[in-house]
Amino acid sequence: MTTEEIEKVDGPADGVPRPAGTTTVTGTLGPTRGRSSEGGALNVFSHGILVLWALMVGVPLLWVLWSSFKDSNGILTDPWGLPTVLHWENWSNAWNDANMGQYFVNTAIVVGGSVVGTMVLGSMAAYVLARFTFPGNRLIYYLFVAGMSFPVFMLVIPLFFVLRDFPGSSLLATYHGLILVYIAYSLPFTVFFMTAFFRTLPTSVAEAAMIDGASHTRTFFQVMLPMAKPGLISIGIFNFLGQWNQYLLPMVLNQQEDKYVLTQGLAMIALQQGYENDWGALMAGMMIAMLPVLVVYSVFQRQVQAGLTAGALK
Repeated sequence: MTTEEIEKVDGPADGVPRPAGTTTVTGTLGPTRGRSSEGGALNVFSHGILVLWALMVGVPLLWVLWSSFKDSNGILTDPWGLPTVLHWENWSNAWNDANMGQYFVNTAIVVGGSVVGTMVLGSMAAYVLARFTFPGNRLIYYLFVAGMSFPVFMLVIPLFFVLRDFPGSSLLATYHGLILVYIAYSLPFTVFFMTAFFRTLPTSVAEAAMIDGASHTRTFFQVMLPMAKPGLISIGIFNFLGQWNQYLLPMVLNQQEDKYVLTQGLAMIALQQGYENDWGALMAGMMIAMLPVLVVYSVFQRQVQAGLTAGALK
């Protein structure tokens, strides 16, 4: 017999009369306390994993930073010690003597052109696939998705011969050749990400623009593209990080030393010991390569998070 049935027969258990239709809820807080304790344990575990991950990422970064201000003797004799004297000449040696300045400019040209090209072409293709229905729409979309499954190691040899035998002139060891390769390499994920994002945008805005006489091109560039700004920033940051840190493609397709990018320059310095064991300058070169990535992500961190969650919130 339930509590409600007992009270109908014998009256309320505490002797206080209650209006008709009132139901007394009894029970214990055991399950609630159990869920609370489980949630607390899960929070402690997740925070512990995050702290561990932060240490794994942050400690090597800090070690490279303070090692860039130490001389070679200080790095080899006391690798974990803080620098007693700041050797700023390490940074100038890395920038000038080891040509890190030239490698930095080369990387900025290639990555800047490839990121812009990837965003323009990828967003246009994604908009068409997301907003228009035509024969072969799904096939083209799945071809882009399939492009993400090909490892870059399978493509370097065919790409080498394609660029070498390109009609007109060889594209090997050229800025525009490497830019085209980077764009092709980044397009599949860009189209996949932006197609899903464009599908979340309201169609009424585009329809209103079309009623007002806007063409498809004007509607895309002046209406839909600004609305997709969070997604563009997110995928732009991902493309920037991937292309800035790319090593295999330029190592195979860019054999001319004056066109080296940062990853090639650092690899050459580390392998050939171009500093005559000047490890402080090598650490400074690594920081020069990492600083743009850290700055870009720090500046656009909120936009990246907004772009990743915009589709779910809509």
